[in-house]
Amino acid sequence: MELTPSFLLLLQQFTPVFTNPSFHTFTLIASGWILSNRHRYITELIFSSGQVGIGHWSRFHRFFSHAAWDLDHFSMSLAKLVVSILAPGATFYWAVDDTLCRKRGLALYGAGMHYDPLISSRAKALVSWGHDWVVLCLIVVHPFWAPTKVFALPIAMRLYVNRQGLTKGKKNQKKKKAKPDPNHRTRPELAMELIHLAADWFPDDEIVITGDSAYGGQSILGQLPPTVHLISHVHPKGALYEPAPPKEEKSKGAPRKKGQRLPGMKEWAEDANQPWTPHDFDQFGLHASLAVKTIQALYYKAGKDRLLTIVLVRDLQGKRPDQMFYCTKLDWTVPQILSAYSYRWAIECTFENTKQLLGLEDPANRLPKAIERTAPMALFLYSLVVVWFHQTGHRFLRFPVRPWYPKKQEASFADLLTTLRRVSYEEKTEGALSNRYDLKAWIAQLTEFLSRAG
Repeated sequence: MELTPSFLLLLQQFTPVFTNPSFHTFTLIASGWILSNRHRYITELIFSSGQVGIGHWSRFHRFFSHAAWDLDHFSMSLAKLVVSILAPGATFYWAVDDTLCRKRGLALYGAGMHYDPLISSRAKALVSWGHDWVVLCLIVVHPFWAPTKVFALPIAMRLYVNRQGLTKGKKNQKKKKAKPDPNHRTRPELAMELIHLAADWFPDDEIVITGDSAYGGQSILGQLPPTVHLISHVHPKGALYEPAPPKEEKSKGAPRKKGQRLPGMKEWAEDANQPWTPHDFDQFGLHASLAVKTIQALYYKAGKDRLLTIVLVRDLQGKRPDQMFYCTKLDWTVPQILSAYSYRWAIECTFENTKQLLGLEDPANRLPKAIERTAPMALFLYSLVVVWFHQTGHRFLRFPVRPWYPKKQEASFADLLTTLRRVSYEEKTEGALSNRYDLKAWIAQLTEFLSRAG
């Protein structure tokens, strides 16, 4: 079973990434992955793509474990495809974050114990065994077919292997203290690799990255490429400073790197000489009435002597604690900064959709290269489905008749995936149907059901 030709035409953009045999296998894997209604094991992809008994099944396994294609080359082709179709000439909003894919198997390459936000609470942090992926997404704001929604399209990713995963199974490490691995990289270091990739792909464009507090420290802020800007958190106890004063002519020694220390977040919030400014937000990711204060200061521990716009935010309804954000774009207003940061919530929606609808956690590989390339295919296909819908699929969108939900007007990712499946099924069955109305109605109902399964 193949997907609709309009989707296969998109896949042609990736022919430079693969050899001819590997590209043919890639199209079959993409078709099987999207049409499958079960776990995305490699053997299931063979079945759902209709390739059982056609050639040897090992070519599907070897596509991920041995084939000569590069993950970053694929990411570059995907990034340029997404930008050319969804965001030509626009300022690029990106988001970086990590997500945990729970796994079983103590000998699984790259697996370790990672913080699990779904089972943790504010009072107690809990961990789960699995793979942790650092993902860089391109943010698509308010597409014409969903004017109030924001989509985060995964572009590039890295598997984070913690120190436990690096020393797992090494007997000599159990008896003595493990030596630091020179190849070990933290999540922010992996994110920095991805950011540099994006900057190299679009050297003449301005890029705005949003990340939570894990991606707002010195390892990110202190190493940004010239065309990249960052919006992130300031630690509640973070020290802010005035810019360094000019050096006096008669003074000895090196010039100062920072000025006087500014009041902390609590003192700043209580300072009556700096009044709050109200702002109301009703948009994707942020529905609140806020009061804000702003200054330009140095967050010296993270950004050294780089001047930043600091925004102190208070929720007037008391649903959120006071927070501080920083932005490297000094000419941006408070609504621009907070709106851009709120768009990063779309990356959480992407992680949920890829796990529930595209089987991000399903692959059961063992070899290192296969593990590093199989799960990202679910993230890549998420982006390709959105691109296809934006270019072609929106014309075929059809919501089911639901008397209890008559006002739905904007498509979710589940609707995008359903539309792609339904169009693919209908194109295959259209020529085979007879003129019997009852049979056509039954086939249409069956097609709708299959499109929404899984």
